[in-house]
Amino acid sequence: MAAALISGSMSETLTSVWSAQPAAAASVLPRRLVCGALLAGAAGLAGTARAQKMFSGTLLSLSEMMDPIVRGRSLREGAITMEMPVLADNGLLVPLRVIVDSPMSEQDHVTHLYLLSQRNPVTRMAVFHLGPWSGRAEVSTRLRLAGSQKVVALARLSDGSFRWRQVDAIVTESACVDGS
Repeated sequence: MAAALISGSMSETLTSVWSAQPAAAASVLPRRLVCGALLAGAAGLAGTARAQKMFSGTLLSLSEMMDPIVRGRSLREGAITMEMPVLADNGLLVPLRVIVDSPMSEQDHVTHLYLLSQRNPVTRMAVFHLGPWSGRAEVSTRLRLAGSQKVVALARLSDGSFRWRQVDAIVTESACVDGS
């Protein structure tokens, strides 16, 4: 039977399985058809599924980056310090330190810190959830950057308002050009 499965055509294989074990063939045949149909359907859907909207290579404006998050709430520039090298030789590991000027008390604290990219395929690079338990509104991380661009830090405060700051990054060797 194994030789028939490997060397024969589909009709010969089904005939040999059916004649060898009629009861087993009845349960194997529908299972194979169902599995094949499921795989064919999954293969058809694989090309259309997208987790996030991607803007590969296009430079977004500040409003295009921030409006989906801010949604009309109060937005002011300042109260954020960003430490990042102006020139990065490699876009795969660009160090960034963000400090938000906030007392981090129960009444007045940073709730979210967003890192946004002007050129990366996925604009929202990171979201950090903070609160009074954090002690300080400070984050250090490494970024992947797809070329020279502006990097924006957007802080959401406990009263619902936002603060932002941007820095320019010059990248000599781009990263994340494949959409990952």
